Amino acid sequence: MRPGPRNLITDVASLTVGNAQDATLKSGVTVLTADAPFVASVSVMGGAPGTRDIALLEPDKTVQQVDALVLSGGSAFGLDAVSGVMDGLRAVGRGFAIGAARVPIVPGAILFDLLNGGDKGWDVSPYPALGRAAFDACDPDFRIGSAGAGMAPRAGATGLTLKGGLGSASVILDNGMTVGALVAVNALGQVTVGDGPHFWAAPFEMEGEFGGLGPSGSHNPAAELWVDTPQGSATTIAIVATDAALTQAQAKRLATAAHDGLARAIVPAHTALDGDLVFACATGAVEMVDVVRDGMRLGHAAAICLSRAVARAVYAARPAEGDIFPTWSEMFAPDL
Repeated sequence: MRPGPRNLITDVASLTVGNAQDATLKSGVTVLTADAPFVASVSVMGGAPGTRDIALLEPDKTVQQVDALVLSGGSAFGLDAVSGVMDGLRAVGRGFAIGAARVPIVPGAILFDLLNGGDKGWDVSPYPALGRAAFDACDPDFRIGSAGAGMAPRAGATGLTLKGGLGSASVILDNGMTVGALVAVNALGQVTVGDGPHFWAAPFEMEGEFGGLGPSGSHNPAAELWVDTPQGSATTIAIVATDAALTQAQAKRLATAAHDGLARAIVPAHTALDGDLVFACATGAVEMVDVVRDGMRLGHAAAICLSRAVARAVYAARPAEGDIFPTWSEMFAPDL
């Protein structure tokens, strides 16, 4: 198992990702799409999710493929970003055919970043325009850190609070399949250990991608007591992807397995105030030889990728004017 050439979710061939953000708003949108419709499903384990059209992703539903997936800031307002993405897809002739009509299928999820210091006093929601801009920016190469849906969220509201961000990672398996992860980190739990620089995801790091500090080895998460939880909600929203040929039911299993990655990288994860959610998608370019064994490998790889992507998001976040949360680099590596 090794990172792909970009170490991004777009190492899964045909996938592209676009970001759009507003520095004054301190929020943004991230869109994942592909050259053709792709199989997708979802697993929700947080207690406070905000979503659009995710019921379509259950295996018993009629529509088995989607045209894009959206991760957005803005809490419930951010769900409007999906409309902008649908406009972009419609403009290029994409969508589920119903007679002469085409309806783009675009599930989305949001995180809460309304109290992050940005100007939220809009009269007209900015999110449809951000969604369209993110779709128009879709490309195999994209920025992580303070970008898109990870423009200025927070990580670790119950302890050391850092600026969150957008993260991504990939692996190529020995069987030739590729797995990638994309995540917007806005967690109630901490991604770092205690008050230090070490990431909970350190055991899964590859090639020094988030500092190469290794595990802390000196902190017991069971010793922590969270007594002062913040108002509002948090939420880490993610996508895992593979080039394997999966059914929608298998994609749902992949999304479920990937949640292990959140639990390894964020302590605690899946709380009542987080809307933690993982989409899973499959482009179908590579047939599985052994459905059971290959499925297990894919789930394991997705969890590892997602853990690494969480740490990379916070590691890559950079300071901006008006921030109310310090970045990891400001706290522990000011020369980065």
